[in-house]
Amino acid sequence: MKRGIRMTAGTTLALTAIATSQVAMAAGGGGMSASQVVERNVAARGGLQAWRAVTTMTMSGQIDVGGTKPVKLPFVMTMKRPHKSRFELNFDNQIAYQVYDGAQGWKVRPFLGRNVAEPYTAAEAKSAAETADLDGPLIDYAAKGSQIAMQGMETIEGHRAYKILLTTKDQRQRHVWIDASSFLELKVEGDPRRLDGRLHNVAVYYRDYRREGALTVPHVLETQVTGVKQKHQMTIQRVAVNQPADDTLFAKPQLPAQGQPAPAPAKVAAK
Repeated sequence: MKRGIRMTAGTTLALTAIATSQVAMAAGGGGMSASQVVERNVAARGGLQAWRAVTTMTMSGQIDVGGTKPVKLPFVMTMKRPHKSRFELNFDNQIAYQVYDGAQGWKVRPFLGRNVAEPYTAAEAKSAAETADLDGPLIDYAAKGSQIAMQGMETIEGHRAYKILLTTKDQRQRHVWIDASSFLELKVEGDPRRLDGRLHNVAVYYRDYRREGALTVPHVLETQVTGVKQKHQMTIQRVAVNQPADDTLFAKPQLPAQGQPAPAPAKVAAK
């Protein structure tokens, strides 16, 4: 008499559950888990060690600022670990800027006649704290206290993409869409904007990836607001990695006395 494998009802149910789980995972994320997709994303962007070696990053280029006629203004953005950032905008030879020292932020807008350092609102400070990571939210996400979850696949501008839900340690959530072929970010959910008394969804599209030393960096970021026809595009022309940036650059601005020249804008080293 041949010996066979005896299948009990419990064994059958267990195997069915495993098979169902595997099918659901494949249907939702193309057979890959969220952690596997993010691991491939980090590798595509240059690798974990390469990004950990970055202490500062300065980018310069042009940004659309809207208006009845398209206007592009030069900008310089500097980021420094752990959570410092500075954004400068040159408008009619006047430098407007926003700084964040890792805990507090200030803005100076001379083109609006506001030649004082105005503190960030609570919402602005919260947003700055979340976006001040120079390597983005996915690199070292677990060390930052965040969690990720696969939410299936979607098509973004003709590209199949994994849809990842990122939940930060303070329970803020945003979606990130990662190209299923290149494993680079295609789209990131932004903070909603209140217009005409209503909140509108915001999305930032990442394009034109290029190598900057050991890193892969997008050189075009386009912001789209649901219900708003006009799009805002930031074009990055130069990137400098580990260029010295003193902490005073991110401190509360010490404005010159009336009639004195304003401080010179930050510079980006040529490639």
